Amino acid sequence: MKVLVADKISPKGVAFLRQQPGFEVIEAYGSAPAKVLELVRDVHAIAVRSETKITAEVFAAAPQLKVVGRAGVGVDNVDVEAATNHGVVVMNTPAGNTTATAELTFTHILCGARPVPQAAASMKAGQWDRKSFSGMELFRKTLGIVGLGRIGGEVAKRAQAFGMRVLAYDPYLAPSRAKAMQVEGVALDELLRQSDYITVHMPLTEDTRYMIDEAAFEKCRKGVRIFNCARGGIIKESALVAALKSGQVAAAGLDVFEEEPLAKDSELRQLPNVVLTPHLGASTAEAQESVGMEIAEQIADVLNGGVIRNAVNVPSIDAATMRVLGPYLDLGAKLGTLVQQIAPAQVAQLRITYWGKLVELDVNAVTRSIERGFLRRISGEEVNFVNAPVMIERLGIRAEVVKSTDDSGYSELIQVEAVAPEGKVYSAAGTLIGKGNQPRIVNINGREVEVAAEGKLLVLENVDQPGMVGTIGTILGRANVNIADMSLSRLTPGATAYMVVRVDTEPADNARKEIKGHPAIKMAKFVHL
Repeated sequence: MKVLVADKISPKGVAFLRQQPGFEVIEAYGSAPAKVLELVRDVHAIAVRSETKITAEVFAAAPQLKVVGRAGVGVDNVDVEAATNHGVVVMNTPAGNTTATAELTFTHILCGARPVPQAAASMKAGQWDRKSFSGMELFRKTLGIVGLGRIGGEVAKRAQAFGMRVLAYDPYLAPSRAKAMQVEGVALDELLRQSDYITVHMPLTEDTRYMIDEAAFEKCRKGVRIFNCARGGIIKESALVAALKSGQVAAAGLDVFEEEPLAKDSELRQLPNVVLTPHLGASTAEAQESVGMEIAEQIADVLNGGVIRNAVNVPSIDAATMRVLGPYLDLGAKLGTLVQQIAPAQVAQLRITYWGKLVELDVNAVTRSIERGFLRRISGEEVNFVNAPVMIERLGIRAEVVKSTDDSGYSELIQVEAVAPEGKVYSAAGTLIGKGNQPRIVNINGREVEVAAEGKLLVLENVDQPGMVGTIGTILGRANVNIADMSLSRLTPGATAYMVVRVDTEPADNARKEIKGHPAIKMAKFVHL
């Protein structure tokens, strides 16, 4: 088995691969794209960090390639869709940088409380200025953590050790989990109002982009201190600059930015009350050794026919089974993300039911695809087919799989139900239709519909009255939004009806507000599949 180590990983990881019987290891750091295409012709595995791009051309040039391992979290430099099309497993190491990032975050928090970097620069300049660098204590102050995942949880532990009160906002975290961690779970607005220090630990998604913007800063205490070692774009940089200049924000610490590297003329570089680091979250010897060893072990396991860990595309299933289940993996992922977007943030149970020929198959891969789809907008790039069940459990959600022999009306059907804590059920069901096995959504919240499981959907519940189709069409038309197709459903005339509209582009905010504000509209959800 030939392994190409395209980017420099821990020497211990390389040594581990060389020790594997039958392995040949090629170290080719910093190779040009043309050289990479030449090297991959007969390799079975590639190990990368973030420098080397593993493109569709690379996969096409590597017929024997079985696995690509990324020593780190993000896989932006790997064309995952191309990998899946070529049957190549893509893996990452999501847990290897937890401690390093948590410690860097707390370093920024300490520097926000005591301006050590500024004082050190003053001393290096030959000054002795004690008056300009007065600070604050962390003891008995309130830290607000936005996102209480692995890293957020580690930051909470360190804050508690300093005697801080810890608030946490995480809409998907069960109250029992917050209680076990001895933090106070609160709404985001409450966290903004009460916190002396705020740190963000969310993935960057459509929902979290610019989560901390001008409106958020206005809700904060004057003199709040804010930190981001997660992803650039969660904090709106222009809003942060304005808040720092006005004194609404007393200090900030950033390791990540909307555009990286940070522009040389960025205003953030000019502000004295900001500490900046160049994306050093995982840059410790221990973290790099950890992810290097971890990815080496994962690659060896795959090539030796063992378990696949931290796969970000498809689970390990044989080719014959993949031909049968492949279309259902896509359908399941779409149903999972659809239900997550129409359900409330707090979910107690995720129930998945299979009918038809799926009852006779091992649908574990499909179940994990559904769970990954459900978590996609919650956990971002950290979620994969391997850890999806664990992350569902970590959120306090009970997962249940049912294989039904009842007549569903379809030759095969998948239904996904999210059960809220008070018992209300939010659901979607889908099947495959036609020669091309096209995924279709055939039921939403108990209403029969039929719409392609792709693109952007506007899901509406409205009073069943004349003119609603025209009303929605007119609003979307004024917003220059083209309708691809539409499905209508009602249980009884004159009650409520469902309208599912697939559109080519997302309606602007004013169009969405107009739809939601219409007196006949009972529910309006815009869904990205």
